[in-house]
Amino acid sequence: MKRFAWLIAVAVLALVIGFGAGLGAAAKTYQFTGVVKSSDAGTLVVEKSAKETWTFSTDKDTKGTAKVGDKVTVTYTMTATNVEVKPAATAPKKK
Repeated sequence: MKRFAWLIAVAVLALVIGFGAGLGAAAKTYQFTGVVKSSDAGTLVVEKSAKETWTFSTDKDTKGTAKVGDKVTVTYTMTATNVEVKPAATAPKKK
């Protein structure tokens, strides 16, 4: 009976660790540093170099306000809002 209880305890521990690792992967953040080129309601445009300019969407939950010319570091996450699925091509059948 003790052996069974230990087995259950180890299984529960493994599930908790696995679940925690999954949450950590979902919350991965990235950073982009540059100079603010424009900032208006809902949009922030940041230029890192002459060849690299990114546009970020902002909302009421975005922390911090930036003015044109400020050097900023934007912390963001990549979250899919829509996934369009097209079936994989099937190989022609052999005769």
